[in-house]
Amino acid sequence: MMKQDSKLRSRGLWFSVLGVAVLIFAWRVVVRKPANAAAHSGPPPVAVEMAAVSQADVPVYLQGLGTVQAYYTVTVTARVDGELQKITFTEGQNVKKGDLLAQIDPRPNQAAYDQAVAVKAKDQALLENAKRDMERYKILMPQDLASKQTVDTARANVDQLTAQVKVDQAVIDNAQTQLAYTHIVSPINGRTGIRLVDPGNIVHATDTTGIVVVTQLQPISVIFTLPEEDLAALTAAMSAGTVKVLTMSRDGNQILDQGTLSLIDNQISQATGTAKLKATFSNEHNTLWPGQYVNARVLVRTDKNAMTLPSSAVQRGPDGPFTYVVKSDSTVEARPLEIGDDSGGLTVVKKGLALNERVVTTNQYRLAPGIHVRSATASGADTPPAKAS
Repeated sequence: MMKQDSKLRSRGLWFSVLGVAVLIFAWRVVVRKPANAAAHSGPPPVAVEMAAVSQADVPVYLQGLGTVQAYYTVTVTARVDGELQKITFTEGQNVKKGDLLAQIDPRPNQAAYDQAVAVKAKDQALLENAKRDMERYKILMPQDLASKQTVDTARANVDQLTAQVKVDQAVIDNAQTQLAYTHIVSPINGRTGIRLVDPGNIVHATDTTGIVVVTQLQPISVIFTLPEEDLAALTAAMSAGTVKVLTMSRDGNQILDQGTLSLIDNQISQATGTAKLKATFSNEHNTLWPGQYVNARVLVRTDKNAMTLPSSAVQRGPDGPFTYVVKSDSTVEARPLEIGDDSGGLTVVKKGLALNERVVTTNQYRLAPGIHVRSATASGADTPPAKAS
């Protein structure tokens, strides 16, 4: 009986140990296997856009902020006193040099001109008579019918009247000029502004307000500044030939016009350390307007067959610029760069990359060395848009 009880206790102990072993095995299967699977699977690759390092001709621009300035600006004023009878232009009208803009009452000046002409005619008649008298005295003098003094006096009278006639002609010329000033014409080709005085008003030669301002818009100028450090590149470009200048909108998205660099000012501002430059533009479509703020881009040179990568691939770190390079196993590495100029969305690479290496252009904020990546453009419609860094 005791042996039978002992056997029963041994069996119960064995079953207990077997149950514990089954529980341990089940725990390992249920709990540890998913954890190991997760450990082996790793995070999914990051969807990025890529580009290859390539060679290209890169234009190098210098950029400065400037203002548009009319090629010529003239405030048209009266040059004689009188009543402004009429205005012959429309505000905002394009006019040519010599076009009539306004008319001042010409009657007083016409009368002065007519009087000057009459005075000259009178003095001219006196001169002709004096010449005849002198000729008669010359004939009579050998016969002692006229003294030498009489002849000398007649000659002096002729000379005096000759000078007077010249004075009369000068008076006529001045009166004619004053009469012409009653017809106010445009001194340049340009565009009229807002009328500054209305017909019926008395205008004076001393008035500073003027009648209208005429500005020449074709061609037109842009005045802008660049740092003094850029002067060496600018002078080298100008010595090589004509330097092209582009005017851009304030947001930099639109080319307004293309022209040439006219000059570099002869002084550098000590207050700002900048040089003033002037460029000229044809402005055929009137995209530039006096007083307008624009960005001016000066083409100083073109780097031929330069190694380039998209500017969006260049990142800035504590040790300088770098980019993420995609390796053959689809992982990325951070590659330090030595870069040159940036133009048109391309950056010149001086050192750090080889031709045709692939670099990451988007989603860099999600990357770190060793992270797996995949092409966002080849991933299909289920890939969300990549966020630019």
